[in-house]
Amino acid sequence: MRAAFVLRRLAHANTRLTRAASSAPPLRARPNSTAAPAPAKTAPETAPPREPPPPPAPEPPAPTPLEDNGATDWSKSYHGLSNEPFSSQISDILQARIDPLDVEIKPDGLIYLPEIKYRRVLNKAFGPGGWGLAPRSETNVGPKVVSREYALVCLGRLVSVARGEQEYFDPSGIPTATEACKSNALMRCCKDLGVASELWDPRFIREFKAKYCMEVFAEHIPTKKKKKLWRRRDQGAFQYPYSE
Repeated sequence: MRAAFVLRRLAHANTRLTRAASSAPPLRARPNSTAAPAPAKTAPETAPPREPPPPPAPEPPAPTPLEDNGATDWSKSYHGLSNEPFSSQISDILQARIDPLDVEIKPDGLIYLPEIKYRRVLNKAFGPGGWGLAPRSETNVGPKVVSREYALVCLGRLVSVARGEQEYFDPSGIPTATEACKSNALMRCCKDLGVASELWDPRFIREFKAKYCMEVFAEHIPTKKKKKLWRRRDQGAFQYPYSE
């Protein structure tokens, strides 16, 4: 009896062990410590520097402003400015020394060349019709001064731009002042061509006044006021309203 009881107990224990083994989770294998290490991360390769883009091509020059009939609009155009020098023959005429007999002096001591002498030089250099003055602005009439901008064009090329001006004392004198304004602009434009450049040379001015001019006391007849005035030595005494 006792042996049968022991056998039943052993069979029951064996059954419990079998159930416990079947319900236990499977064992996981441990990682092998001798496995090869993961490869180290390398820095990403940098791309080679790019070459800078080529500079943009220069823009083509602006077209010459034209009028409706295809002619050059000299009120806006700078066509031909400094393209090339004039011939040596023209340059010699423009830069020739001025004749002292052509130079005049104002009573206040300012020496000048009459505007007709500038026109003669241009006619000799370029021929009549080979040059001209083109207005660049409207006529500006102020309370006492008329002014306007002009361009000097020679042989189809812009040479210089200047603003002429002239004083007037009565509205009836505006037309005359407008014409004098044009002559004043011509004189200023001719400086860029070297015409009568001596008139802006201080040494020439001093030498010319010492040799060809004189300063005298003159009386203003209506007011009886006296003051010093300049004139050429070969000019003769002052006439009315002054008296030496």
